[in-house]
Amino acid sequence: MSIAREDSPPPGARGELRAAVVGAGRLGAFHAQKYAALDGVRLTHVVDPDGARARAVAAATGAIAIADYRELAGRVDLASVAAPGSLHHAIAAGLMAAGIDVLVEKPMAATLAEARDLQAIAARSGRILQVGHLERFNPAVVRLRTIVTAPRFIECHRLAPFTERGIDVDVVLDLMVHDLDVILSVAPGRAVIAVEAVGVAVLTDQIDVANARIRFAGGLIANLNTSRVAPRRERKIRFFQPDAYISVDYEARRIQVYRKSPPVPGGAFPVISAEQIDLGDADPLMDEIAAFTACVRTRAAPPVTADDGLRVMELSDRIRVAMETEAGAAHT
Repeated sequence: MSIAREDSPPPGARGELRAAVVGAGRLGAFHAQKYAALDGVRLTHVVDPDGARARAVAAATGAIAIADYRELAGRVDLASVAAPGSLHHAIAAGLMAAGIDVLVEKPMAATLAEARDLQAIAARSGRILQVGHLERFNPAVVRLRTIVTAPRFIECHRLAPFTERGIDVDVVLDLMVHDLDVILSVAPGRAVIAVEAVGVAVLTDQIDVANARIRFAGGLIANLNTSRVAPRRERKIRFFQPDAYISVDYEARRIQVYRKSPPVPGGAFPVISAEQIDLGDADPLMDEIAAFTACVRTRAAPPVTADDGLRVMELSDRIRVAMETEAGAAHT
């Protein structure tokens, strides 16, 4: 359902952007805290059908609690959508129809068709639509882009113990999308030519454990292992290229680089040098929200565009199709 738009000045015309957060769960509460702490932005509303939850986050951030996102029309310039993934399309589409710029948390939508619709609405309406792939703002990933040059093989492990958060979508849209976005951003323009994947539902009726092997044009292969029912937590990605092996620990914000140099005179084997880069403390969510609000003011393209989000959704869909093909073959 769309929202009837009320006339209002362009974003930032008042000198202060009015922000809202839709979804007052754990992640929504974090979004609210960042907006409340950001200069030039006033968090005006927290939206959640659970009134007690909305009131708690609103009270902590000086905002007004409301139950229906449709009431935001004409009252805010921008909003974060941190509701369950299955609701992202309806909420983001309605907000953009009301003239509100949107930061939609991952997954961009629950289906590829919904993601395509959001991309089309943003393009047609001229709204800013930023997709919340937070790892793009991880300082280790930011530094990684200056190190990776010609990867031939990428290996990812994103494992987490089970929680009830995010189980309205499968583990590909819940967790694997983070690594898919990082891979697509550090190896841009490479067409996907083949996908093999397998998935298993363990504790929910959705896929909880998944492996995908993706072959890109030019010979690059990426192997992704993702689980939300693991006994331990691990978030690492490794790159192998002709001159180096690069390992990134997302959570520790640490990069280890092993480089190959020519043999010393008279030596038979290359010399391997090791470097560890510790990036220290950072606040990727604040950086993400600050980048979003800056784009709302300037009308510049956001760091993670709707097109970027759509590419991740398209690849996620291919992985899902490959899983279904594999499952069908296993039963024949």
